[in-house]
Amino acid sequence: MSKVALVTGGGSGIGLACAKTLAQNGYAVIITGRDQQRLTKVANEIGKEHCAAIACDITQPDQVDALFGAIEDKHCRLDVLFNNAGGNVSAAPIGDIPVDEWLKVINVNLNGAFLCARGAFNLMRRQSPQGGRIINNGSISASVPRPGSAPYTSSKHAITGLTRSISLDGRPYNIACGQIDIGNAASDMTAAMVEGVPQADLSIKPEPVMDVAHVANSVLHMANLPLEANVQFMTVMATTMPFIGRG
Repeated sequence: MSKVALVTGGGSGIGLACAKTLAQNGYAVIITGRDQQRLTKVANEIGKEHCAAIACDITQPDQVDALFGAIEDKHCRLDVLFNNAGGNVSAAPIGDIPVDEWLKVINVNLNGAFLCARGAFNLMRRQSPQGGRIINNGSISASVPRPGSAPYTSSKHAITGLTRSISLDGRPYNIACGQIDIGNAASDMTAAMVEGVPQADLSIKPEPVMDVAHVANSVLHMANLPLEANVQFMTVMATTMPFIGRG
């Protein structure tokens, strides 16, 4: 029987690449996001026999509950959650960031991640056989900020705390939790990097990017481990990007 994986933010970018790779490697994949039409198109491209699309706003608890209810009704279990969905706002010093933009980022990147992890945890705890794996997308901003990134960086630092907490809470139930911190995977979010982005010394410089397939293969490796083993934290990045010694 195929293992079942849920990918949030599965309609584009890193989530799409990971959904494709998981499906190609024997997983029954569910992708979610807010745009049902886009998700359906992606699921058709991957193959409806391997991928299902369920729209969900992960900031809404009732919608998240319905998502996990639908997964349980169809598959009776969930083996892997790739907790990937996230967003950002334009870079600005903290004093210039509107409160609503702060709340928007925290609501998606942290509250949404919590709600999805909570839903996965509860399903994995009650299913038989018990257990599963939660993989959180932390980003290298979970360790080191970019200029003008208070909302995003704060949300990703919080993801590290969430990952560590779930790892402990999951031990009695055979639920493993790890985090992948991604640096400069080529996607819509990194398109501007080849033209130049702000650096810690206030200069504007282009940055190298890497193929998103490397992220997908890394997530697949984490997902495929037996539950007795866990990648607690993994960093996958463009080799020469300014992360090591970013300041």
